[in-house]
Amino acid sequence: MNWILLILGGLFEIGFTSCLGKAKETTGSEMYLWYAGFVVCLILSMGLLMKATQTLPLGTAYAVWTGIGAVGTVLIGIFVFKEPATFMRIFFIFTLIGSIVGLKIVSN
Repeated sequence: MNWILLILGGLFEIGFTSCLGKAKETTGSEMYLWYAGFVVCLILSMGLLMKATQTLPLGTAYAVWTGIGAVGTVLIGIFVFKEPATFMRIFFIFTLIGSIVGLKIVSN
């Protein structure tokens, strides 16, 4: 169950970084709505990470949480914010995913 909470926390991490990107692109009241989304996602992400670390090893949980956020944020950048999808970026995304899976396997 705590692995599921950790994954959800990682997804909310993607949410708060995406909200920052959208807030940068907007002005006025819409910008403040994106910042509000940032705060909500940040609180949920941190809360889920805290809950998951009650039973999971701290180092592994943090690495998985940040890995999910990093991979997801890069993918959002590529697909939503039209950032370049170079070979090296994709290569390192896959190496990061492999590392996350490896940490899960060795952490039981």
